[in-house]
Amino acid sequence: MTGPILEIDTLVKRFGSRTILDGLTMSVHPGEVVCFVGPSGTGKSTLLRCVNGLEDIQGGEIRFEGEKVEARSKRIVAVRKRIGMIFQQFNLYPHLTALENVVLAPVVVHGEARKEVEARARVLFEKVRLSHRIDAYPAQMSGGEQQRVAIARSLAANPHLLMFDEPTSALDPETVGDVLAVMRDLALEGRTMLVVTHEIRFAADVGTRMVFMDQGRIVEDRPPRDMLADPSTERAKRFLSSIQG
Repeated sequence: MTGPILEIDTLVKRFGSRTILDGLTMSVHPGEVVCFVGPSGTGKSTLLRCVNGLEDIQGGEIRFEGEKVEARSKRIVAVRKRIGMIFQQFNLYPHLTALENVVLAPVVVHGEARKEVEARARVLFEKVRLSHRIDAYPAQMSGGEQQRVAIARSLAANPHLLMFDEPTSALDPETVGDVLAVMRDLALEGRTMLVVTHEIRFAADVGTRMVFMDQGRIVEDRPPRDMLADPSTERAKRFLSSIQG
C-alpha cells in the first residue's frame, strides 16, 4: 500500500454515559511502529479493541486497508484475520501444546492444510526463539514463554497489522526482555505495529511514533526521542517524568 493502512476519523467510544474515546483522529502507514503511552483508563486498550472490531463505536469511522471496520458486520472476521492482536493475558488453551495452540485456528477455523500450517508454525517458533518448547503445555512454560507462543499464534495468520495491548504487564521482570526482543525483531522486519506499553525504553528504541493519550484524546504524536527529550505539553511532561523516575 502507498497510503495509510489504518485510518481513524473522529472516533467516539462510550460505555454508558462515560466517553472513553473523544473524537480521536489518526492514520498509520505500513511499516510504522506506533507506541501508545499515557495514564491508565485513558482509552489506549479500548482503541485497539475498536480497531479490531471487538467494540461497537458511537461515532466516527475506522478504515483498515480501505475497508470500514464495523464490529457487527459480516466482513469483520475477514478483517480480523489480517490483524494480529496480542493481549495482556495469553489466552492459550491449557490442554494443548504450544504447537497445537498455534496451528488450531488456521486449520480448524480457516481450513488450511495441517501439514502446511505445521511447517509454518515451526518457522514461527524459531522466530520467537521457542523451538525448544514447541511440545510443552502452557502450565510448563513461564509467562514470557506463553506470551511468545501467543505472538507466534498471531503471526500464523500472516497479519498485515500487529497490535500489542501491554504485552509485558503480566510478566515477571526477568521474562520481559525476551518478549521485547521478539517485538524488536518484528519491528526490524518492517512489520506495522500498534503497541500499548509502559516500556518507555522500548518505545524510544523501536517506535517510529509515540502517541501520548489522556482522557480519550491524543495530546501529542511525535517521534519517541523528541517527545522524551522535550514534551511539548505540560500534561505529557508530568506523565513521562512520573514513569521515568
